[in-house]
Amino acid sequence: MNVADRLRAGILAGDFVPGQRLVEAELCHQFNSSRGTVRAALVNLTHEGLVERVANRGARVRTVTVEQAVAITEVRLAVEGLCAYRAAVNVTDAQVDELTALGRQMRDAVRSGEIMAYSNLNSVLHETVGAIAGQPVAADVLANLRARNVRHQFRLALRPGRPQVSLPEHLAIIEAICARDPEAAERAARRHVAGVIAALREQV
Repeated sequence: MNVADRLRAGILAGDFVPGQRLVEAELCHQFNSSRGTVRAALVNLTHEGLVERVANRGARVRTVTVEQAVAITEVRLAVEGLCAYRAAVNVTDAQVDELTALGRQMRDAVRSGEIMAYSNLNSVLHETVGAIAGQPVAADVLANLRARNVRHQFRLALRPGRPQVSLPEHLAIIEAICARDPEAAERAARRHVAGVIAALREQV
């Protein structure tokens, strides 16, 4: 993995905690890398929303409260609904096959208890729906929102029993898009994100 990947993994795993300063010299030593490479990695992670730059203080791990995470996800609810609607309008036969295969993989991952594999497939599904929707502005908005919320999403994915709750919601989105039913797809997507909001609020 490159420095950005290793630093991202460390943030998600909790090796770097919210609010922690990220000192370039220390990161160079830790990752045995040049200052330029570390600086580029910090810029990349700043764009992703995992890191923030503070005037005259350098970089630190971004802190997102549960309340902020809920607010971010409320915006996601509207945009995810739009993308699911557009995807149901645009989906091709080949994309129906792709979504169906994704659904099978998600079922298998949950059945076998492969939580990280399921979490990764979850991300792939949302990206695929966004691509099928053909709405680049919405896709950019969602990418930014997910990046800002990625730590809470990661923690939520690891919560015991969470995959068993979210799997039927994801499968409902897939089913509605494959059936080319825009209204049902939008409802399913909004229902899923509303469930995420409810789960986040349980952490308050």
